[in-house]
Amino acid sequence: MRSERTLYLIAAVFFLITAVSFVLLEGLERNLWVIATVILGLFSLGLGYSQKPKVKPATAEVPVLAPEAPVTQPAQPVTEVVKEEKIEVAVEPSTTTVELMRVKGVGPKRAAQLRNVGINSVEELGKASAEELAAKLKISPKITGKWIANAKELVK
Repeated sequence: MRSERTLYLIAAVFFLITAVSFVLLEGLERNLWVIATVILGLFSLGLGYSQKPKVKPATAEVPVLAPEAPVTQPAQPVTEVVKEEKIEVAVEPSTTTVELMRVKGVGPKRAAQLRNVGINSVEELGKASAEELAAKLKISPKITGKWIANAKELVK
C-alpha cells in the first residue's frame, strides 16, 4: 500500500474518532477530543497529499499534417516526424584574422570584430587608441590597452 493511502486511512480514522467523541462525550472533554482529532486528521490529510506522486505531463510530438488534396477516399491524416539538424560549416580564417590572432587575448571572434571596425593588421592595432577601440567594441579600455601593448611588442 502506498504511503499517501495509509495517511488518508489514518485521517479517516481520526475523523471517525471525532464523530464518536462528539456523540459520546460531554462538556470540556468533548471539545478537547474533537479539536485534537480534527487537527490530527487534517495533518494526516496534508501529509498524504504531499506524498502523492507527481504526474509529469507527457511530451508528445506534434504531427505535421500533409496539405489536403482532392482524394476519392476519406482523408487520412499523414503524420511526419520532423527532426532539426544543426549543420556546422567549417570556415577557414582569413590571413588577417590569423595575423590578428597572434596578439595575446585575441581569438577568431575578436579578430573578426577588429576587422569590422577597420583594424586589419597587427600594425594597425598597435597604432589604435585604446579608448576609441574600446568604445567601438563595447569592452573595457584596459583590455584594448593590453592588446595594443602586445601588438606593439609583436611589431618590434
